Amino acid sequence: MPSLDGSVPRVRTLVLGGARSGKSAHAEGLLTDDLATYVATARRIPGDAEWDTRIAKHVAQRPPGWHTVETTEVAELVRDAAPGDPPILVDDLATWLTGELDDARAWDGPVEPVRARVAELVEAVGGCRARLVLVSAEVGLGVVPQTRSGRLFRDELGALNAAVAQACDEVLLLVAGLPVRLKG
Repeated sequence: MPSLDGSVPRVRTLVLGGARSGKSAHAEGLLTDDLATYVATARRIPGDAEWDTRIAKHVAQRPPGWHTVETTEVAELVRDAAPGDPPILVDDLATWLTGELDDARAWDGPVEPVRARVAELVEAVGGCRARLVLVSAEVGLGVVPQTRSGRLFRDELGALNAAVAQACDEVLLLVAGLPVRLKG
């Protein structure tokens, strides 16, 4: 919806970056609202105390008005957002995709069910009417993985990132903690 001056506000931002690039912290810094919905896509691993500690540390660092939702149903949550809702931050798409590949047993089988879920997510992002910030790993700058599963992940995440970037108003790449504007 255009503002009074006729400009269209940016509502959908994709923040890409490599491991430990600062992408999540930068994405969190884009939201200055007291209230937000933080969508955590990492799945809990029964019996993994280190993973639980890591998750708890991240939750504790978020502002008190931020509500954390642990879900794999990211498309549904994004699609249901309405104008005026608190902003949504999804962290991160690479972890979400890994879970989808696991659920579909696509590491050794057909990947089409995962691609259908990706298409559903991309459509939801494109239609999202609330402020939305998505975080994803950029894996296209590295070497070609030697394993089928490594190549599958790299290829599917690259396709997911490209499709989400097209649906977003703004795309940033974090390199060594510095944001580079790719779109918007």
